[in-house]
This record gives sequence, C-alpha cells and structure tokens, in this order.
Amino acid sequence: MAGKGTPATALLSKRRISHQVHAYEHDPRAESFGLEAAEALGQPPERIFKTLVAEVDGKLAVGVVPVTGQLDLKALAAAVGGKKAKMAEIADAERSTGYVAGGISPLGQKKRLPVVIDASATGFDTIYCSAGRRGLEIELAADDLVRLLDARVADIAG
Repeated sequence: MAGKGTPATALLSKRRISHQVHAYEHDPRAESFGLEAAEALGQPPERIFKTLVAEVDGKLAVGVVPVTGQLDLKALAAAVGGKKAKMAEIADAERSTGYVAGGISPLGQKKRLPVVIDASATGFDTIYCSAGRRGLEIELAADDLVRLLDARVADIAG
C-alpha cells in the first residue's frame, strides 16, 4: 500500500516539495477517518486536516479544516467570494477530485478547484492531510500546501 503513489504524492515529488508519506492500516468500520489517522499516527487531531468539497453558488470549492472541527459553510462561501454554500454531493466530489470520499486530498485533484485552508494550519510547522487514499497521509509545511494550491487562508472551521 505505502509503495503505491497517488496523484497527490506524484505532484509533491514533481514540484520537489518536502513531505513525508505516512501509511497506516485503515479500519473500514472507523466512524471518523481523521480521528483514526490521528490515533494511528500518534498525532494530535488538531494537526490532521480533512478535505471537504462544498458547492458555493453552484460551483465546487474545497475547504481544508482540522478533523476536530466542522466546515463553516458561510465562512467558506465568503472566503471564495460567494454567498451561499452547502456540502457537495459525494458523487460530485469524487468525480471532480478523482478521489474516493474519505480519501480526498487537496492535492492532485482532477479539476482545479478553489481551495481555502483553515487559518489554524499556520500554527504548526507541519500538518497532515490525505494523500489520496484511506490509510495514507501526507505531512508537509502548511505554507507549502497554501503556495502549491494557490489557496486562501481563512477562519473556516466551526
């Protein structure tokens, strides 16, 4: 499992972004994939970020928030210059990103979507986000993630 790359890991390697890939045995019965990752990797859950796809004024956008919080849809809409947001349908999120729900990475998505990363990410030297598969996380500097994705940073976690 760990030896197989994903579009996310390929992008980081291609761009020569310093990162580490961490694999763990995913339990399909886990209620929270993010909390499962934190426990398996021995990291505080505030450092593990989940990637959520929302629909803002009819267009998809990505919010990256700590697994301990929820995506504040109103704040995400404001951060991308929209008015109204709702969570995207799972099928739309999977089709647009090329990843399966529970393993969506903000990196290497099929379609480039606007990305907003919660401001709490900048409080850590490195953060963890999905590498594009359940049981696989990428550790990298939040600044590198922001720069690579041309992401906005805003308070979007509720």
